[in-house]
Amino acid sequence: MAAENTIKSTKSWNEMATAISDPAVIRMLFLGFSAGIPILLIFSSLSLWLGEAGLKKSSITFFSWAALGYSFKFVWAPLVDKLPIPFLKNILGQRRSWLLLSQVLIILAILWMSFIDPSTGTEQLTLIAFAAVLLGFSSATQDIVIDAYRIESSRDMDLQAMMSSTYIVGYRVGMIVAGAGALYLAAYFGTTKEAYNYDAWKWTYQIMALVMLIGITTTLVISEPDRGEQTEHTTVDYLRFVLLFIVAVGGFIGMFFFSSEFVKTIKAITKILTINTPVMGLIIESSRLIFAIIAAAIIAKLMITFHLVNNNMVEEAYLSPIRDFFSRYGKNLAILLLLLVGLYRISDIVLGAISNVFYQDIGFLKEEIATGVKLWGVIATIFGGLLGGALAIRYGVIKILFAGAVISALTNLLFMLLAKSGHDLTMFYIVISADNFAAGFAGAAFIAFLSSLTNISFTAMQYAIFSSLMTLLPKTLGGYSGSMVEGIGYSNFFLITALMGIPVLLLIILAGKYLVKEE
Repeated sequence: MAAENTIKSTKSWNEMATAISDPAVIRMLFLGFSAGIPILLIFSSLSLWLGEAGLKKSSITFFSWAALGYSFKFVWAPLVDKLPIPFLKNILGQRRSWLLLSQVLIILAILWMSFIDPSTGTEQLTLIAFAAVLLGFSSATQDIVIDAYRIESSRDMDLQAMMSSTYIVGYRVGMIVAGAGALYLAAYFGTTKEAYNYDAWKWTYQIMALVMLIGITTTLVISEPDRGEQTEHTTVDYLRFVLLFIVAVGGFIGMFFFSSEFVKTIKAITKILTINTPVMGLIIESSRLIFAIIAAAIIAKLMITFHLVNNNMVEEAYLSPIRDFFSRYGKNLAILLLLLVGLYRISDIVLGAISNVFYQDIGFLKEEIATGVKLWGVIATIFGGLLGGALAIRYGVIKILFAGAVISALTNLLFMLLAKSGHDLTMFYIVISADNFAAGFAGAAFIAFLSSLTNISFTAMQYAIFSSLMTLLPKTLGGYSGSMVEGIGYSNFFLITALMGIPVLLLIILAGKYLVKEE
């Protein structure tokens, strides 16, 4: 079966060394760097910018929803998989042409953000939100291509484990540049929480846009992977397929737009009637999200019913990958694996949405945060990623998945100690080191595990579903982390995020047993 290598016997250290030196492993270092640049420009660096601009915590954490494109990238993954980009495909190939397009859009989105001052009013805040959404969409598209490229480069799970590790290393180096680098630059250009300077953030984001040229260079020098035989369609079919996507997305956005006033009214009523407004807000926004998804699905169904798109193309792009997954694993195991995928990273993502705001609130300066979180913390993640990938080869992915889930939950408890310690640099570095090591350790095994679940015939779509599911619930909850902290305080919030890891351990145990039986 596809995931048999996740539970196989241990490997020798010589075999591990061979895997590490493979050129495919080295390539992922640079692609990971390109993927690591945009994410913090949506999350922590942007949150510090907005904090200095005077926004409330509850408003700042809502901006984490700008990255929900990562959680819905399976919707347009078939476009990336099937749709050829005119002229570019003949020159670069399917994967590299989409990679180049996404990287150009990332640069444009970062530049757009740089020209907007969020402190000047609601209209500008709305514009920067749109720019952040474009950045999230473009970055998620880049991730779709890189994930497919990695899996198509080799089906050997030893190489996949090490490619996952070097991808994480490159990703975290990119995060150092976009995290610590951005904070150092902003401080150098003269902005602080007490004396906000928009120009400092503008120049910082423009420099980050230039850094993305490294990703474009990488795309131009790497080779196109062998994808095997692919079904070709007519130009009209491709255009109708794009139209289906555009109209369905329009229905999704329209539902959000036209329901905004109704949602405000409901929130105002529940604020009067209930005490636990953060939870109620989560329920209301989740319902709004579900109805928007239903609206998009209905529009897509109507277009398919009236043959406005090639039905065989839709079947091939969306339904066949799902049927393949359930047929390979069976209904029970497939559902169990999907639950594991959807919950594995819930502890660290929910906490991460407000971590930088927490550091500021307990007295740490931007330069201290940059050194601790964006530099030393990322180095700890790199070390954890390399160790996690090596041990996944040596002992199997499932065992390392379990170990990673345990330490990820436990390190969240350390934040409770930091909340009590306040501005204590020693405790700060201990917590940051442990938390980031755990994230890298677990992440390397988890990426290899997700790769093992895919069928090479449906690489982009299946992995996009897994990685989207991986972040959907955690990021949705993360958007409410500021409201939760305002309601229950930091210590209780950190305890809750640690407890979220318990169901994950049970799912890993069950998945391991099922996979052994299926082998």
